[in-house]
This record gives sequence, C-alpha cells and structure tokens, in this order.
Amino acid sequence: MEINIEIPKELEQELSQEASQINLSLSDYILHLLSARKVLNETPKTGKDLIAYWQQEGLINCRSDIKDSQEYARQIRYEAEHRHQI
Repeated sequence: MEINIEIPKELEQELSQEASQINLSLSDYILHLLSARKVLNETPKTGKDLIAYWQQEGLINCRSDIKDSQEYARQIRYEAEHRHQI
C-alpha cells in the first residue's frame, strides 16, 4: 500500500537525520517507527511477557554463531575491561 502525507519541513529534516544515523532510508525509517507503535502501546509488564515478545520478534536464538552464551558474556566482559583507552 502506498500512502502520501504532508509533514512539516522541520519534522522531515529531523526524521531524515535520525534515519541517516542508523543507515536507513527515510521511508524505511518511517515504516520502522510505525511498526514500533505496537510495542509502545503494549509494553511487556512481566518477564514472561517480555520473553514472549522477544520470541515473537525472533530475538531468542537468533545468534546461532554463539554456542555458549555464558562464555560469550565472559569474553565480552573481559574485552571491555581490558580495552585500551584512546
């Protein structure tokens, strides 16, 4: 479906800047924002709700490259603690 709307120039510039910061086109970014409204209206209230939402969005088990999550977390923590400051 295609929808055309007129928005104030200032809002267009603001949205364009936000879109460029995450490497999305303006239309893709607006679609992303509209898709997120469901989450904003139905914020998970419990841990169970949050897990259900993550499963629904495909976030659980989405990193098949991570075989041992505990070890991966330790590795990230170690790297963060031992990185060189610039």
